[in-house]
Amino acid sequence: MNELITVQAASELIRSGKALTLAGPESALDQLPAGNWIGGTIPYFMVADGGVVANEGKVFVNDLSSVGHVSFASYGPDELAGIAGNGPDNGFAITIIPAGSTTHQKFAAGAANFEDAFVKPTVGWIAGVHLSELGSKTPKVYDGRTSAKYEDRAVVAYVSLPDNKLASIEIVNLFEQDGGDVLNFQDTSFGVQQCTVNGNTVNFADYIRSRGLEHGKLPLVGDYAGAQINVSLQTVGEAGGTVALYAPVFPGVDYRFAKPVADYAAAFRTELAGKDDEGVAFSCNCILNFVFGELEGKAIGGVQGPVTFGEIAYQLLNQTLVSVRIV
Repeated sequence: MNELITVQAASELIRSGKALTLAGPESALDQLPAGNWIGGTIPYFMVADGGVVANEGKVFVNDLSSVGHVSFASYGPDELAGIAGNGPDNGFAITIIPAGSTTHQKFAAGAANFEDAFVKPTVGWIAGVHLSELGSKTPKVYDGRTSAKYEDRAVVAYVSLPDNKLASIEIVNLFEQDGGDVLNFQDTSFGVQQCTVNGNTVNFADYIRSRGLEHGKLPLVGDYAGAQINVSLQTVGEAGGTVALYAPVFPGVDYRFAKPVADYAAAFRTELAGKDDEGVAFSCNCILNFVFGELEGKAIGGVQGPVTFGEIAYQLLNQTLVSVRIV
């Protein structure tokens, strides 16, 4: 089951002993009983009919009970190497982390270097809030075993698969480099003042404004040994100021801005053509795709899940759709 359901229906699943991951508004998650689940705050979702904004009476549920053996864990910001380190030899970990937390920053900066990070796959998402509540509410994650909620921890569902099954991590990135200026950064950081453009040092905010990209619709796309990884703009400072990012940039990586995408929904449908939701245990998409692609009410191919403040597939991603398919 990957479905948006009522709080009452979710409570019944929890009481029946099902192993679940849940997403929904804080007011909805607060109503759920203790049990075998983890969760995170977000009111945005992709369902079969398109993007929706849920009210306090609904949550999105991923029922992992029939996928494999499920266990749960929670990690503080200085314990994050344990997410991959304690993962199953055959399976995957679903991880939820609150946006803006120290845990978020440390996972983003270090996940790719954790031991077994690319051997024992971690997927998941960054919890958020309704966009109208930015600055007034903090994202939360929940350890359902005790119904405790946290502003600065990671919660994890470990799914161990039988020997005849494998977890396939599927990533859909609509963006590719535009072939223009090459940008490089000196430090691993969510906040940037200076960078080099084609080898020349400039103020990053001034450069973005000179290209008319301060709207934030187009991410940076980094070439990570052939993998195209997005870094999205959060805010662009005034002249000479700082640019805040939704994921860190890294030294030694060549970045370019992305080519524009004319129609996000159509592009997703093209990427997902021929794929159904059979075997999909988990999926999430990015809030920036939801907003800039105007995906509310637009179906993109049957992939259902939370719309998040960041996606996890081995490491933190932006403006990406991530799924786990059991094959």
